[in-house]
Amino acid sequence: MDAEERFDRAYYQRFYDDPKTQVISYEEHSRLVSYVFSFAEYNDLRIRSVLDVGAGIGLWRRWLTENAPKVKYTGTEVSSTMCREHGYEQRDISRWRSRNTYDLVVCQGVLQYISDADLAPALDNLAQMASGLVYIEAMTRSDLRERCDLSRSDTNVVVRNGSYYRKAFNKHFIAVGAGLHWPRSIPLPFWELDVAGMR
Repeated sequence: MDAEERFDRAYYQRFYDDPKTQVISYEEHSRLVSYVFSFAEYNDLRIRSVLDVGAGIGLWRRWLTENAPKVKYTGTEVSSTMCREHGYEQRDISRWRSRNTYDLVVCQGVLQYISDADLAPALDNLAQMASGLVYIEAMTRSDLRERCDLSRSDTNVVVRNGSYYRKAFNKHFIAVGAGLHWPRSIPLPFWELDVAGMR
């Protein structure tokens, strides 16, 4: 099944629009974005530009419009449906890299849809476009088994162990915590014990 068939209007209706089956509400998502921006502010990191990879129904953009309208937002999607509805650039992160860099790169709920062969190129591209914080969320085998509400989660994904992701991320990023990462190519602005590891 290609992206056109998989990420159609029905997919977004089920997992994002319908309150009975949505994986997350706007109010719940707003707490996440508020956390990321508060973390940046606390650490004196200016966010003037955001790249939202797999922007979906536009939850990050909606929060930015309401709370940080001066931030330059770029959204990308593989779904032509979402690109038509929201004006995103149609891009596949495993095959596309912008010449621009961004103060915050968001890749939320995308990596579990990418094949093993495409995961490394996708992470390479994310790292090259990051000039600051990177927020990555990916569902793991343990999440599916222990944390996900299976009635609200798309389980038709590539299921990987958390250790697999950590090893893949470690090439380019240092984990800061709670989904936030910092590119290894840029000097760390954090205290040593604020990061998860320096391997």
